[in-house]
Amino acid sequence: RIHLPLPPCFTPKNDLLGAGRCRLSKVGAARRPPPARVRVAVRLRPFVDGTAGENDTPCVRGLDSCSLEIANWRNHQETLKYQFDAFYGERSSQQDIYAGSVQPILRHLLEGQNASVLAYGPTGAGKTHTMLGSPEQPGVIPRALMDLLQLTREEGAEGRPWALSVTMSYLEIYQEKVLDLLEPSSGDLVIREDCRGNILIPGLTQKAITSFADFERHFLPASRNRTVGATRLNQRSSRSHAVLLVKVDQRERLAPFRQREGKLYLIDLAGSEDNRRTGNKGLRLKESGAINTSLFVLGKVVDALNQGLPRVPYRDSKLTRLLQDSLGGSAHSILIANIAPERRFYLDTVSALNFAARSKEVINRPFTNESLQLPVLAPVKLSQKELLGPSEAKRARGPEEEETGSPELPIAPASASQKLSPLQKLSSMDPAMLERLLSLDRLLGSQGSQGTPLLSTPKRERMVLMKTVEEKDLEIERLKMKQKELEAKVLAQEAADPKEKENYSSTMLRPLARRTVTVAKPLKKAVVMPLQLTVHCRGPNSKLCCFCHSPPSLDASQPEKAEDGWELQISPELLAHGRQKILDLLNEGSARDLRSLQRIGQKKAQLIVGWRELHGPFSQVEDLERVEGMSGKQMESFLKANILGLAAGQGCGPS
Repeated sequence: RIHLPLPPCFTPKNDLLGAGRCRLSKVGAARRPPPARVRVAVRLRPFVDGTAGENDTPCVRGLDSCSLEIANWRNHQETLKYQFDAFYGERSSQQDIYAGSVQPILRHLLEGQNASVLAYGPTGAGKTHTMLGSPEQPGVIPRALMDLLQLTREEGAEGRPWALSVTMSYLEIYQEKVLDLLEPSSGDLVIREDCRGNILIPGLTQKAITSFADFERHFLPASRNRTVGATRLNQRSSRSHAVLLVKVDQRERLAPFRQREGKLYLIDLAGSEDNRRTGNKGLRLKESGAINTSLFVLGKVVDALNQGLPRVPYRDSKLTRLLQDSLGGSAHSILIANIAPERRFYLDTVSALNFAARSKEVINRPFTNESLQLPVLAPVKLSQKELLGPSEAKRARGPEEEETGSPELPIAPASASQKLSPLQKLSSMDPAMLERLLSLDRLLGSQGSQGTPLLSTPKRERMVLMKTVEEKDLEIERLKMKQKELEAKVLAQEAADPKEKENYSSTMLRPLARRTVTVAKPLKKAVVMPLQLTVHCRGPNSKLCCFCHSPPSLDASQPEKAEDGWELQISPELLAHGRQKILDLLNEGSARDLRSLQRIGQKKAQLIVGWRELHGPFSQVEDLERVEGMSGKQMESFLKANILGLAAGQGCGPS
């Protein structure tokens, strides 16, 4: 097989087959699923009416049901041979293609696995005809849906172990925008990935279908919403990639109540275009660029998977991103490459065959999407007597019943499975069903289940919760037994010695239900008055400032507010002297002198000097508020700190 270099204008199309690495669920993580190679089928359409001349011979010729040959444009005496899984010639019908390549993969959906069918090829090669067909010759999509719905009806009939449901979604990727064809007003949708690696589209419309009539009622109007346009090569050229997603959900009717989900992707890809031959301009040129870009990314994905590169560029295009979880990793994939026999499509045909040959080497690893979901059982309803504790039940019985009844023995706490099991009174149920449910109940009891609220709890958390519940139950029983012993001791002491009843009752604990709460009387407190301490600071001319220690308050009504503290008292002479000295320093001092003041740094000193040069000397110390933006309390604190600092420089000490 000879691989020819592709011209830049002919980019490969739908490399969706390499779109998603295999993401194994926990069920299949222990054993790697078997590989499944992407199967490739090639369909050669016949000559279009009016395009074949008298001497026009096809450039492609089929050799057998699996191989074909095409002329080598570099050497006309040689041919290029290709080998695929199936080759369908010009006279093959829609039924031949469906029965030979598509129908065998439908059974995998009932096993909970994914499947994909892609139609790939250049524009005008017959992709849409292969997927949709006509009323006289239905294509792959109507035939697959008809057979799939028939299979689900048979497998989901009454008496079968599985209940099946089918839903459909239909979307298109137009200029890298994901649009819902069932609900066109929803706008551009986003593509997300869940914790298990499955690709999903939040907000995508899903329609439940039970018959082929339901499918046609939703699909035919949605098909008219797909974007199409006319070019020189095709009057109804697809301008977007269309993806029909069919989900098959299965739920097991009996234990262990498994769930399966299989997805079928039916993809009609837009064809790669050479704008020199299609004559695209304006909007058509922009659409063609988006189509060729997505198909080029598809080719890169296939090449990266074949070469085993560490990074596969799924996120470079919405097309490869959307099909990541099924194509190229976890799906049974079929690629139907459509080619044209005319020589004017020779380069397009060679490009499509080369892409199909590379896609054939992609290895997928399909696995079953299965989960275990236990049914939610009804909660157990306990009677009123069962809800009461031992002491409450004893008091609820009359005195006569208590005298005649036999003495109670300590009863061990019942296990949680006996308390919460809903399978104890099922005598009216069918014997076979009863035996199944009892087996499930014994299985859950042997594994330490705590009842229905814990069925969906992880194992580690469930075991911790079970242990906590058992400890709490034992603690409650122990406290109840202790309470009963204390009550018995009190009654026995009262009956034996009535004279010591008062003394004994004052030392023994009364039962919890009979104990009364008394309010303790407030204790008397003795308050020690501290000595009053005064510290004198000697200022200039023997003028003093003092710190007086105030004693705590003796007011008993406000004990929280009785806090001792220090009160600063400065003599008026010292305050006036200090203000004058600070004012002289503000008017005559340099920036270095100003920094000797408390709370004045380099920037503030420069600001004061600049303000003095601009507005003249300060008339009073309070003018500093306009420079510094100080509040009244800040100015008062500033004056006290600097006055005390100046006083401390001339001598200060305790008297």
